[in-house]
Amino acid sequence: MSLLFTLAAFGLALGVLIVVHELGHYWVARLCGVKVLRFSIGFGKPLAVRKLGRDGTEWALAAFPLGGYVKMLDEREGEVAPHELPRAFNRQSVWRRILIVAAGPVANFLLAIILYWLLFISGVPGVKPMLGQPAPGSPAALAGFQPGEIMTSIDGEAVVTWQDTRWLLLKRVMNKQGVKIETRNDRGEIQFHILETSGLTADDLDGDFLEKLGLTHFRPVLRPIIGKLVQGGAGEKAGMQMGDEIEVVNGKSVSRWEDLVEWVRSHPERPLTLEIRRGKQLLTMQVTPSAATEQGKVVGKIGAAPELDAELGKKLMTEVRYPPFQALGAALHKTWDTSVFSLNMLGRMVVGQVSLKNISGPITIADYAGQSAHMGWLPYLSFLALISISLGVLNLLPIPLLDGGHLMYYIAEILKGSPVSDRAMEIGQQIGMALLMVLMAFAFYNDINRLLSGQ
Repeated sequence: MSLLFTLAAFGLALGVLIVVHELGHYWVARLCGVKVLRFSIGFGKPLAVRKLGRDGTEWALAAFPLGGYVKMLDEREGEVAPHELPRAFNRQSVWRRILIVAAGPVANFLLAIILYWLLFISGVPGVKPMLGQPAPGSPAALAGFQPGEIMTSIDGEAVVTWQDTRWLLLKRVMNKQGVKIETRNDRGEIQFHILETSGLTADDLDGDFLEKLGLTHFRPVLRPIIGKLVQGGAGEKAGMQMGDEIEVVNGKSVSRWEDLVEWVRSHPERPLTLEIRRGKQLLTMQVTPSAATEQGKVVGKIGAAPELDAELGKKLMTEVRYPPFQALGAALHKTWDTSVFSLNMLGRMVVGQVSLKNISGPITIADYAGQSAHMGWLPYLSFLALISISLGVLNLLPIPLLDGGHLMYYIAEILKGSPVSDRAMEIGQQIGMALLMVLMAFAFYNDINRLLSGQ
């Protein structure tokens, strides 16, 4: 995957999220009669400015793109003509100011709901939650799970895909309690298992915690035959074709698709020499897997999928699709569930129950943007919805300089019956700046550490 493609995917995601967030502030400010002086994408020196509308609002693109702002008429920031005083932000009632400030994060949540709604209408492909052989002595083995069982519910909540399983268990394992899982075997028999999660540590949540629990996905034995190639992927660029059977990698014979995957994942940006059977021909070619980050670890990818027969595909794959009205309900639930979980994770980071390594900065987010875009528009929209929720939650935190900090001031104003003093706001801004700098430092440190360590 090229750096240019990753940067383009990241830039598009960042642009959409910032525009939607700031449009939330802008539209509600206009509805409340407040004059908007500038709508800026980015901070710092404007690179391009254009005045539009009856009020001559400046629409600007600034040099530092990681954010944006809406500047409103305000007596605290400059002189306001007497006839425009009713349109100044500081002259609005506290309830209107709350609406204007809250509109940015709310716009991000609405964007996530719309994106999830589109995804659920279009149909989201997924892998069925069919279990493989649990590792001996693991919590899954002790709970009595058998290979081939399909998980159908977790603590009463239905699961349809392996992603559902990971999501629901992630929410529960942090409580370190037994989880009741319902499964169905190939004879249609229902079983109940109690999965013990108390042995997991905060560090286990940084990686594949399902593997720590002994829960592995069922993987059929597949021959190393190319069934699908990603356009522009390393495999296609090397000259691979659908139907090619890989027989040898770097002088070692391979008989299963998993063997090929192991070679590829362990050689990011390092060439592999393949011997390929194509019809009656035996070809030799070299392919260099592109590097990608998965769960904090750098792995290789060639953009290839195995050949599956139709019956096996039906057994392993599914699709989550709803009618429009049901899709809206599912989108609302998904957005709410993700928001609450994000807040829960942040709280647990503060008290040390979850590692601060989970904080990601722009480098990691850019990498995920590129990976999801490379997989197709459905994964990219899902990534965009998730980041939009994260941005909404982050901005609602009661930290001065963020929207949540301003809301905190307005709530205090309601309680005490008068605005917070300028001195208190000044101190709050200094504290908020310090907190945000620490947060950014953690994020960049984690990004750089992942790049250097490959984890």
